[in-house]
Amino acid sequence: MEEDHRQSLRRARLRLVKELKVEPLWDLLLHQEIFTPDMIEEIQKAGTRRDQARQLVIDLQTRGKRALPAFIWCLQETGQNDLAALLSAGGDQPQLHPADLKPVEIRTRSEPRDPRSVEENTRRNAETVYVLRTDPCGYCLIINNVNFSSVSGLSSRAGSDVDCEKLEKRFRSLRFEVLTRRDLKAQEIVTELQSLATRDHSSLDCCLVVLLSHGCQASHIQFPGGIYGTDGRSIAVEKIVSYFNGTHCPSLRGKPKLFFIQACGGEKKDRGFEVDSDPSAVESDASPIQVPAGGSDQTDAVASLPTPSDILVSYSTFPGFVSWRNKCTGSWYVETLDHVLEQYAHSEDLLNMLLRVANAVSAKGEYKQMPGCFNFLRKRFFFTAK
Repeated sequence: MEEDHRQSLRRARLRLVKELKVEPLWDLLLHQEIFTPDMIEEIQKAGTRRDQARQLVIDLQTRGKRALPAFIWCLQETGQNDLAALLSAGGDQPQLHPADLKPVEIRTRSEPRDPRSVEENTRRNAETVYVLRTDPCGYCLIINNVNFSSVSGLSSRAGSDVDCEKLEKRFRSLRFEVLTRRDLKAQEIVTELQSLATRDHSSLDCCLVVLLSHGCQASHIQFPGGIYGTDGRSIAVEKIVSYFNGTHCPSLRGKPKLFFIQACGGEKKDRGFEVDSDPSAVESDASPIQVPAGGSDQTDAVASLPTPSDILVSYSTFPGFVSWRNKCTGSWYVETLDHVLEQYAHSEDLLNMLLRVANAVSAKGEYKQMPGCFNFLRKRFFFTAK
């Protein structure tokens, strides 16, 4: 949204909160594609009519250039002409022509709000499934750490480039705009994550982050584990996820945020039952357990993290255990994830596919590995294949 449009909303905010009738607006806002069904649902959760109106004004400021004129049109269509005039008087607003507006289908209250509900494919119902309409559907940031400094005490991660190339191709085919960064120090990882979080995601439907590195155990409340930069400094997964919550990244509020982590969760090795394999080409992404020192900023970051929503973190291994990687073919987890996405992304939701990944990886190798996830998604997630 243009800055003068934001200023108009801010100037009118008190009166909008006091007078705005939000209930008649939802269908129009949805049909004009100012908000997604998930975003409208989040606004409705704000509480009273005044709370919803206040949140609506805040969220409007994260939308695109046509958000304010489209909102003014919605006010006029619902008979809230005084408020429409108030916003129009705030500056020269571009007029929406009929071609710019989406035709509105009048429905009764008992009918679903999702415009795709008329389709026979009920799994795309916005009440139970995240709707991905845009192309690209979101950004995919891949951080691929291969070479570590000598002072870090961490070995090079041979095979990680194979993982990276597979995931680049796979997520491009699933309609993501892929951004790849290689061999980043801890602070450089933080900078890249914050840069992605501060982008305007208002015209996109989701966000995805892939972390390929050495890992360790770390103090946590919600999401275990830590990721190493090439300088040997670690970043808690919990802190990484927090950059994308509703407070720090409002344009992703109500939208799915997915994290895939290929790294060790600790040093434990699970032998499981013996199978025939050649372990000579297999390495782990393990590193010594690190206990955060008192007074570090890690504890503060964890303590202030809000309750997560619309977040899924998929780990290559169970917390506390190593994650195995083949020097030639890449990690067990990424190789399996890529294969499962290729076979089932067009027909199955993400959680079901992650079960397939866990089942397949758990049967590999002399040492065992058990992938898992922390799921705080509110709905089912389906990728959209090209």
